[in-house]
Amino acid sequence: MTATLLFFSVGNGDMTLIETESGHQILIDLNIRAGADDPDDDTPDVASVLRERLRRDAEGRLYVDALLVSHPDKDHCTGLQQHFHLGLPSEWSEKGDKIIIREIWSSPMVFRRASRHHVLCDDAKAFNAEARRRVKKFRETAWLVGDGDRILILGEDEDGKTDDLEDILIRVDQEFSCVNGQNDWSMSVRLLGPLPKTDDEDEELLSKNNSSTILWFSLAGGGIADKCRFLTGGDAEVAVWERLWQRHQWRTEWLSYDLLQAPHHCSWHSLSYDSWSDLGEDAKVCWEARNALSQARSGASIVASSDPIKDDDNDPPCIRAKREYVSIADGVKGVFKCVGEYPSEQSPDVMEFEIGENGTRLKTKLMTATTVLGAGSIGRQPHSHG
Repeated sequence: MTATLLFFSVGNGDMTLIETESGHQILIDLNIRAGADDPDDDTPDVASVLRERLRRDAEGRLYVDALLVSHPDKDHCTGLQQHFHLGLPSEWSEKGDKIIIREIWSSPMVFRRASRHHVLCDDAKAFNAEARRRVKKFRETAWLVGDGDRILILGEDEDGKTDDLEDILIRVDQEFSCVNGQNDWSMSVRLLGPLPKTDDEDEELLSKNNSSTILWFSLAGGGIADKCRFLTGGDAEVAVWERLWQRHQWRTEWLSYDLLQAPHHCSWHSLSYDSWSDLGEDAKVCWEARNALSQARSGASIVASSDPIKDDDNDPPCIRAKREYVSIADGVKGVFKCVGEYPSEQSPDVMEFEIGENGTRLKTKLMTATTVLGAGSIGRQPHSHG
């Protein structure tokens, strides 16, 4: 099958579906708002679009191969209990017809840091409880777990709490290619965050947003490896991107991308320590953070999963952050796109990128011509069905 990346229109929130060439479907975050479930509301019905993309297993259950909640903000996990089956797979109900999560990708450190500083929403608590259930199941049965019980731990927890989970643990900077207990020949993933706390670091800097899970994907297209590099980091803010540059400035390949999901919905706080609303144009860019987010390959796209971006005091999304990302994209003859403006502000829809042997291209909805990222050529492209 053709590898694709879908960015759902969920306002200031994230919901991204990766479909690898081997056929695995990985969902990163969700924000299925109540309005999306109301046929009389104009909120995009992303749940129906997602269900149309998913497949059913031998038992007739819709499923995703893996689900990651990058951090426990409402705009990254809303709709979890309403639309996804949690608990024992044997308790799945045909009447409810909720989506099975074959494998959860979870960072216990993200949830631990968040809960110290914030009250978690009900969906976040439910995700954390489900992750704990699956860890308990693994401890009791080792590898004797099936679809709906699997979990992959992203990052070591504090005080040795994950020391006995070596077989399902991915450490920071480690690369892996397994999805739902199977090797996926068409992708590799590197865990870049959450970063461990240093001795001189303020714990508040590592609270909810700054502890977002950060992943770097290398995806095959047309049977050829590494045709699309995708960098996604939830709501990670400036301190994290600054540290990532300090950590990887001598191996920038680990930060390079063909697709970047602009962190925190195109927020200025991922690029600067200064307040945009207070200082406006006097706010200064943190150049180390910008460098970390500037490792774009030729023809790269930067995507803001956000509301339409206006020239006002809002943050996120922030017009000044958009200008920085546009500058980064222009430097490699790439593009900046906002999901909330695609294909128009009046009718935002799923933004779908297709990954082929010639690179990554946006499947346009209003035109039939599309530019192949990285190659600069124009070809005919059918209207997207997403």
